Amino acid sequence: MVDADDVRRLALSLPHVVEIDSEGFDFRVGNKGFVWSYPERLPGKPRVIRTDIAVLYVGDEAEKQALLLGEPGIFFTDTGYDGFPLVMVRLSEVDGERLRELVTDAWRMRAPAELAEGFSGP
Repeated sequence: MVDADDVRRLALSLPHVVEIDSEGFDFRVGNKGFVWSYPERLPGKPRVIRTDIAVLYVGDEAEKQALLLGEPGIFFTDTGYDGFPLVMVRLSEVDGERLRELVTDAWRMRAPAELAEGFSGP
């Protein structure tokens, strides 16, 4: 089980990551978001920033569907994310090693090519 502090630690350990001021967490590389807090929107209620859920960039629709179908206890989506290569991750359902893999992969897909190619981390 991991939490927002683990997301922050992992994201900031990657090269050239900037944390955007927000109610939760929001990390970017090369001006592109790769992981941030889930802004839950329920009908008739104000938006709530959920730091127990991370929105994660996954690259494409095929990867999104594979995660959603393969591990529905960990990953989910909602209609506001239709057509976007993003999934929500229930942080309480992943361990530190899996979170490291997910955040690092998201960073690699969003980082400028020359930065990602030169990265030899996890």
